[in-house]
Amino acid sequence: METTKPEGGTDPAKNLPVAIIGGGPVGLATAAHLLERGLEPLIFEAGLTAGFAIEQWRHIRLFSPWRFNLDAAAVRLLEPTGWETPRLTALPYGGELIDHYLAPLAATPEISSRLQTCARVIAVTRQGMDKTHVRGRDAAPFIVRVEHDGGEVRDHTVAAVVDASGTWSTRNPLGTSGLPAIGEDTAPGRISSPLPDVTGRDSASFAGRRVLVVGAGHSAANTLINLADLAKEAPGTTILWAVRGASGEKVYGGGDADGLPARGQLGSRLRRLVEAGTIELHTGVGISSLKTLDTHVSVEAVDGRTLNADIIIPCTGFRPDLGILRELRLNLDPAVEAPVRLGPLIDPEFHSCGTVQPHGAGLLAHPEKNFYIVGMKSYGRAPTFLLATGYEQVRSVAAALAGDQAAADTVRLELPETGVCSTDGGTSCDVPAVSAADLGGSAESGCCAAPEPVRIGFLTGLVHGRSAEKKEDINS
Repeated sequence: METTKPEGGTDPAKNLPVAIIGGGPVGLATAAHLLERGLEPLIFEAGLTAGFAIEQWRHIRLFSPWRFNLDAAAVRLLEPTGWETPRLTALPYGGELIDHYLAPLAATPEISSRLQTCARVIAVTRQGMDKTHVRGRDAAPFIVRVEHDGGEVRDHTVAAVVDASGTWSTRNPLGTSGLPAIGEDTAPGRISSPLPDVTGRDSASFAGRRVLVVGAGHSAANTLINLADLAKEAPGTTILWAVRGASGEKVYGGGDADGLPARGQLGSRLRRLVEAGTIELHTGVGISSLKTLDTHVSVEAVDGRTLNADIIIPCTGFRPDLGILRELRLNLDPAVEAPVRLGPLIDPEFHSCGTVQPHGAGLLAHPEKNFYIVGMKSYGRAPTFLLATGYEQVRSVAAALAGDQAAADTVRLELPETGVCSTDGGTSCDVPAVSAADLGGSAESGCCAAPEPVRIGFLTGLVHGRSAEKKEDINS
């Protein structure tokens, strides 16, 4: 493996590593890129193994084929071990992503010697100062406080921090105002994990029961379709689906027009199940409270309607855990809690049709020098993210930490479009290429602008985001 010695960036004279929080795909890719740059990574993974969060949804198939899920630097680490590249057009399950990519990558000598599992980061700060101190701040190393296996807590001194911890551990609540519904916190026995294996290891919790799925994303679609499969084998299984919008169109998506065919097929199949009555769709449901009874849970909507279920599956999305970063100087978008210059590009309230531009260290930087949030966590509360986006992020971040600003500023990414660029789901659009200079300033995101030969982003839904959905609600 060739390495490029750093010229600037983090101070190699300190002989300190770069801490990576999270041992998932983006965290391990970060380590691979840092190693190629001659920097020393130190990976903290809270779970038992690398990719532990993905292990919780190993039964779910990704929409994106293998070619979008492999990082180039990680592959360069794997190739000398005799690792065989998966068929690049195949769609992996989460378990396959672990078994055929992450586990072998974590087992390479370069990664395994730098990976600490059962190591939960509980705080990040600067050595000898809280966030109110300014003098000498940029030169001070970071302190990463970690709870290791067995409960031992240790402080690790590092030159830089890359937070790739994702959002899996912090789901959004069922309530409508960003808060748990009244009674939600006292109903854990009636609320499942966000992506249970309803036809496999968790089937006993759902077979023959009334199951309420809450949410209008692709996770909800996957879960509903799997429940329909379970119902074929387990008579008496009743499937309820509650969404806040006026219809299920947002989840049905672009069908055959979708740039990721598997995702389009998912939406089309879900529509057929609803129309056939296999799934009972309830629209306009904003949950205000849960009442846990001896036999079931009663879900009350803000308009007074009540849904009764034996168990609820919360497909409500996730949000970042920012508590561990409280002593750092962050610059976050007030709405989606992403880096402030990235936030407007991914805010689901307004953005969807225009693509998310490829972006790197420049867009992800915070006032806290040498600190970056990458991967799914960099998107804050925004719902759509592809691994390929994270891989390009960390390639750029590694270059910036190594002092190669030209490489850090040169960001390129080719991704499929969603095929859903209007409220009727019938059109799609390309977008013009964006220069590195554009990425550093305010970027304009328009729908169906003059196309260029290369697609550089990922379309995420309806034109004007939720504002289009609201207009649709009014007219329905």
